[in-house]
Amino acid sequence: MRGSSHLAIGLITGVAVAYLVPGIPVSPAGIALAGFSSLAPDLDHPGSRLSKRLGFTQQYVRWAFVVVAAGLALYTHFQLPPGPDRRMGFTAALAFGLIGAAMQGDSTRKLALLFTGLSTLVAGLYTEFVWLSMLGLFVSVAPFTSHRSWTHTIWATALWTYIGHLADRSLGWHGVALFAGSGYVSHLLADTLTKAGVKWFMPLTDFTLKLPLIRTGSKSGNFLEVAICLGYGAAVLALIIGTLSL
Repeated sequence: MRGSSHLAIGLITGVAVAYLVPGIPVSPAGIALAGFSSLAPDLDHPGSRLSKRLGFTQQYVRWAFVVVAAGLALYTHFQLPPGPDRRMGFTAALAFGLIGAAMQGDSTRKLALLFTGLSTLVAGLYTEFVWLSMLGLFVSVAPFTSHRSWTHTIWATALWTYIGHLADRSLGWHGVALFAGSGYVSHLLADTLTKAGVKWFMPLTDFTLKLPLIRTGSKSGNFLEVAICLGYGAAVLALIIGTLSL
């Protein structure tokens, strides 16, 4: 399913949680969190919306390697005397330069997300927010997994929900776990409607759960995605109106 459809379903799910779950305050931030969470499973996909947004540094990664290579070469030339250390310095500079020149596409995205995730992890350690460090670790590792594998399991859903639970306890923002978990699981449920399906319980079993209604990228698939989003939105709206009228 396309990222735009996942986002729409996640936001609608957030609205449902905000208005229909007793004790959960209506919160635009919570609804946005559900939308964000609905995109998180596709951090393992090079073309996903969230990969591109969180990997905002990817256009600078190649230049960073080139700059390091140049700096190392200059330091070696001016500071190190002739000998093994000098040869090692130039070799390392050449290696960094070649890596930067060869790096493109998905490898750059993965490194950018790794940098983003590790920065978040360190920020969590500095602020003593365990949930922030766990979020950073998730963002760091997810891009290096195969698409629709580990991030598309019930275990990843539980982990993401637990991160929300820890954030709830740290920030005192009631409902974080529910917004985060419902948004995440909405992604898996939506992908279950595609021909590829989802291996919910991997690695315990490779059984793929699917109701193959949608062929992602096809005209009929796109039409069905829009219809599902509209139908889901209408159903949630009807439930909200019914609840408010009581």
